[in-house]
Amino acid sequence: MTEQNGLHSAGAAANQNRSARTAHFAEPNMPFAEFIVLMALLMSLAALCTDSIMPAFGVIGEEFGHNTPQELQKIITIFFAGLAIGQLIYGPLSDQIGRKSGMFIGLVIFIIGNLISWFSTSFEMLLLGRFLQGFGVAGPRIVMIALIRDLYAGREMARIMSFVMGLFIFVPALAPITGQTIMAISGWRSVFFSFILLSSIGGIWLAIRQNETLHASRRIRVTPTNLWRGTKIIFTTPSCLGYMVAVGFVQGPFMLYLSTAQHLFQSTYGLGTLFPYAFAGLAISLGFASFMNSKLVLRFGMRYLVRRALVAIIFISALTLACTMPFDFIPDLWMLFLFFSPLFFCTGLLFGNMNTLAMEEVGNVAGLASAWVGAISTLIAMTIATLMGQIYDGSILALLGSFLFGAIITMFLTVFTERWRDRRDSEQSATAQ
Repeated sequence: MTEQNGLHSAGAAANQNRSARTAHFAEPNMPFAEFIVLMALLMSLAALCTDSIMPAFGVIGEEFGHNTPQELQKIITIFFAGLAIGQLIYGPLSDQIGRKSGMFIGLVIFIIGNLISWFSTSFEMLLLGRFLQGFGVAGPRIVMIALIRDLYAGREMARIMSFVMGLFIFVPALAPITGQTIMAISGWRSVFFSFILLSSIGGIWLAIRQNETLHASRRIRVTPTNLWRGTKIIFTTPSCLGYMVAVGFVQGPFMLYLSTAQHLFQSTYGLGTLFPYAFAGLAISLGFASFMNSKLVLRFGMRYLVRRALVAIIFISALTLACTMPFDFIPDLWMLFLFFSPLFFCTGLLFGNMNTLAMEEVGNVAGLASAWVGAISTLIAMTIATLMGQIYDGSILALLGSFLFGAIITMFLTVFTERWRDRRDSEQSATAQ
């Protein structure tokens, strides 16, 4: 009887600890559909900044005298550099001043960056504007995750993130088409005006309709002591640290695809103005996966879906390498779509689930946690994309290699993380006994 009581107490303690880690302290105030659309709009600003400008690479290269794929990739990678650095600022800042204020500051800097790019007179000035765009858009992108974590936890958060990611991907899937249309009407610089317009709409919508989710009693001052205490929690929480690093290896191959897609479709496959449609065709696989995940995650759970998706990515990447080798890794376009569509679908299953798993147990420092998760994962992804971009030769070899090895490393990281997490929970249960 004593042993049973002890086991019951240990289980209750473990459940209490887990509940404390996943509790949320605010209630939604917007209709579900409106909340999803607003969050997707704010999050999609980052993707729009990368995808809409792609059709202009050739024109920009000619105007500024930077025509090589490696030089034009800087238009993408410098944006992500600003994004990575900015995330470290806005996360802890939003823990002190609130989620909405953190987003507004980021949106203002984002608009300034777009104005600089709009009126740029050199390639270097354009890159400065792109850096500020990334630094600014880090605000709504990273604080939005903390805002959602204030309202939801666990599988419900993964469901929300899946809906957001689904819309987030479907909108930028059409971005190259929109960017190309704007270019045809009023030139490539006008693309930056569209970013200003969309960010202004999102900011006004946020101000009017969304309540602040971080109550004054839960705010944390940005001091060295608090930053150190919060960072220590983040880097000693198995799920946060493990999935933070793993997300970087998932995003890296996709970032490489973003930075090489224009050259791959327009130069290797000679699609010309049809490039945006090919890009959208593959992006739809990602968006469809996110919407499917919103249903699957409630039935199977995040960890189950992550494991199965990683196994599928490893298998599809290896199979594609073998099948395209006779074609010098430049298969016919139909074959490219045949293999890359399921590859992107599986990647889409990972994005929302892995970000949610990283945030699952650190809701008490959500702003700082989202900052570290975003910054570390983006820096890892940017490093992978930059290094693999240097060996990109117009074929799909570098892309397939990055997807294959990225998935293998991610699988190792997830297994290690879950074992570390289980061992910690066992130790906590033993201590409670």
